[in-house]
Amino acid sequence: MARLARGSVRALLAALLASTLLALLVSPARGRGGRDHGDWDEASLLPPLPPREDAARVARFVTHVSDWGALATISTLEAVRGRPFADVLSLSDGPPGAGSGVPYFYLSPLQLSVNNLQENPYATLTMTLAQTNFCKKHGFDPQSPLCAHIILSGTVTKVNETEMDIAKHSLFIRHPEMKTWPSSHNWFFAKLNISNIWVLDYFGGPKIVTPEEYYNVTVQ
Repeated sequence: MARLARGSVRALLAALLASTLLALLVSPARGRGGRDHGDWDEASLLPPLPPREDAARVARFVTHVSDWGALATISTLEAVRGRPFADVLSLSDGPPGAGSGVPYFYLSPLQLSVNNLQENPYATLTMTLAQTNFCKKHGFDPQSPLCAHIILSGTVTKVNETEMDIAKHSLFIRHPEMKTWPSSHNWFFAKLNISNIWVLDYFGGPKIVTPEEYYNVTVQ
């Protein structure tokens, strides 16, 4: 009888441990660079998409809710020198609900994209709502224009001393893991100086937004 009781207890503990491990494996990482981290964890907290006819506001919206983007640079690698070279980078334009529109990055000279930028600072950044639950919720394929994405072109430069605290706060509040990255990698804060903006959020081709229109949007 005692052996039977012990066996039941072991079975119960095994079941509890299995369910806990499964939950840890399938749950998205929160606050450590995982999907939907930061204050965008809950679907109810993601603001609604602005009217599609207001392209500048849509552009600011996509920038603000994006935690990462694909940055295309011109390669300096001998095997592909002079060719487009894209990499995924974490970014932030400010704390949730208080975006500036400026995409900030935390970069290291060890990154291939940074080597490219040191020779040629021109770059193009793409961000998409496919990284949120918006497109999946509405059944939009990531390539569909209905799954809004934007393309920003310009130059990537280090931020100056007066902007350092803003960049640091913007990134670390959305990507707290960055605080623990090894200092030996010589991380620095950078930003994209935007010169051209294209918005793809509906059929009929991209909408062109000027930097002035983009930055004049009042974020709600």
